[in-house]
Amino acid sequence: MSDKKNTSSTGSSRAADREKKGIGARARRHPILTTALGALAALILIPLGVFLVAYATVDVPEPGELTSAQVSAIYASDSTTELARVVPPEGNRRQVPLEEVPVHVQNAVLAAEDREFWTNQGFSFTGFGRAVIGQITGNPSAGGGSTITQQYVKNALVGDEHSYVRKARELVYSVKMTNEWAKEDILSAYLNTVYLGRNAYGVEAASHAYFNKSISELTPEEGAVLAATIQLPSQLDPWNNPEGAQARWNYVLDGMVEMDVLPETERAGLHYPETRNPAEYSAYTEATGTNGMIKNHVMDELKRIGISEEDVTTRGLRITTTIDMQAQNATVDAVHANLAQLQEDARAGVVSVEPGTGAVRAYFGGDDAAGWDYGNAALQTGSTFKIFGLAAALQQGIPLSAVYDSSPVRLPGNIVVNNWDGGSAGYTTLSEALKQSFNTSFIRLQDDLINTTQDTADMAHALGMAKTLPGVPATLTEAGEQPYEGIILGQYQSRPLDMATALATLANRGVWHETYFVERVETSDGELLFQHEAGEGERRVAEVVADNLLSAMEPIAAYSNGNALAGGRPSAAKTGTAQLGDTGRNKDAWMIGATPQLATAVWVGTADNTTAIYNQWGGNMFGAGSPASIWKASMDGAHEGKEIRYFATPGPINFGTGIPSGGNALSYIPAPPAPVYQAPAPAPEPEPVEEPVEEPVEEVPFEPVPEPEPDTIEILPGLVIELPN
Repeated sequence: MSDKKNTSSTGSSRAADREKKGIGARARRHPILTTALGALAALILIPLGVFLVAYATVDVPEPGELTSAQVSAIYASDSTTELARVVPPEGNRRQVPLEEVPVHVQNAVLAAEDREFWTNQGFSFTGFGRAVIGQITGNPSAGGGSTITQQYVKNALVGDEHSYVRKARELVYSVKMTNEWAKEDILSAYLNTVYLGRNAYGVEAASHAYFNKSISELTPEEGAVLAATIQLPSQLDPWNNPEGAQARWNYVLDGMVEMDVLPETERAGLHYPETRNPAEYSAYTEATGTNGMIKNHVMDELKRIGISEEDVTTRGLRITTTIDMQAQNATVDAVHANLAQLQEDARAGVVSVEPGTGAVRAYFGGDDAAGWDYGNAALQTGSTFKIFGLAAALQQGIPLSAVYDSSPVRLPGNIVVNNWDGGSAGYTTLSEALKQSFNTSFIRLQDDLINTTQDTADMAHALGMAKTLPGVPATLTEAGEQPYEGIILGQYQSRPLDMATALATLANRGVWHETYFVERVETSDGELLFQHEAGEGERRVAEVVADNLLSAMEPIAAYSNGNALAGGRPSAAKTGTAQLGDTGRNKDAWMIGATPQLATAVWVGTADNTTAIYNQWGGNMFGAGSPASIWKASMDGAHEGKEIRYFATPGPINFGTGIPSGGNALSYIPAPPAPVYQAPAPAPEPEPVEEPVEEPVEEVPFEPVPEPEPDTIEILPGLVIELPN
């Protein structure tokens, strides 16, 4: 019995011991469990707290506030012909509104990148987990699965640094953006910024890069090609990896079927489309040929009118210029056809300006888009400058009927100015002197102006010649002082752009308009930033003066190797040539001329403007040669199909007071009072006079040239002498 009791007692004791031990064990396990639970709570609550704090403090920009670099386009006046692009360093991007992106293109992108875009909260739990694992393990291939919202946030806000912090910021921005932006705004922003290879950012740029057309024109199979490149743009370019590109393309289309946005029957009939050869497309080719010079003028003008560089590089501007493609094509063709017959280093500059507005309608500065711009180059103008001295004379009351001696004339320093053959045509009217381009008559005329050479310079500036040029702080002056006598013979430098401007002022009957290239500027979303207003212009010379000068210039185009305009269209023109030192050869040859609709200046010379320019037969080049041929062809082309307009009939210059102060005119015959525009009576023949006996003077020898109508000589460095054309 006692043994049993002892046994029972022992068993109870052991059970009690076991119970005590179990309680102790449980007591020991509770702190571990509590710690584990606390740690788990911390893992959840701390990141959640950090997320909530970050969410509360992060400021997500409003849709449209995020600017991104994009291409601005420069168009001709038709607003459709692209002349040039302004491509920012960050890439080729053109913004388009979501409604211009076809729904099938939108769906293709969603099938490729985020099939739950319309329902998710801006992130994917599984995708985020894979990305974290990738960061922990150092295996970037384990990451991925980012939603479209996350991809946009990465591209636009947080960058693509591989770090926990960056990924966490991406998550916060994505969630908050989803809550604050409409899904359509997110998708639009993404489609306009995503990189699709070939240096194309956004679907519009990519559409041109792959298919040479706008995104609005893409078919479903073409849209799927773009969507398929997003994952690995370079590796999945169909020209680099056709098999991989087509496999991804099939994945996109199958996804569209699964999303019920593409009927399976339609899917079965789709075939991989042909894409553009990337070798024929360069996103960074901003302009070719003379369009590069037009682009430079446009960019300079945008600065002057207050369109900032930031506007140009971030707002996808549509810049409409004044360039008329009919006139532009005619000009470029005329230059190429004529220069092809000349020496290899022959160059040309051509500018056409519209009288009444100042709009540049055609421009040629050279074929090298990044080269020297001959339309904007300072060049000696030869006898074209006689028109400014004549305008000054008319303004002072010296009429075209005034008769001037064309015999040799002596300048200070015993310098003798001759005409081309050293001879004289006797006394001629100013009209005839201009037609035959008598140097001697115009030297004498200039001496009769109230302020002589300064009046020639002032009239040129008034009509439109630039007062400063790059590297030339003051034009048409001799070291800041009064210019030399040679100014009226084209001794000083001016640009084709200025010559066209001045001629346009005359063709507009003396009213100047500022020359301009930019007609209109709009942003990619249609906001009008600038619209040119021509205004009334500024009167720079009296109507009667302009009308008389134009009438004196009317015979010259026909007189210059028969370069009258087609159809009997009237024009007012002048040639000019500047000689290369004392070589007897010419380095600058000009033809300027206008109709009431268009004023065009043409220069022909050599690339460095320090060597002689020859005609197609190897002889001296004159204004009546290639410059006149280019002028006629470009003007005929520009005017084709347009009405013929006539210059106003000139009224009389009847405000003269008698013999000019210098007394160089043989007779000075004011026309009798007459109604405006009544043609003046013909000037009477001058009475015979005895030729004055002059001391023998040392004539500057002149070497005859075989050309029938030489244009100028230079008797001293910098002094250019015109020869008749």
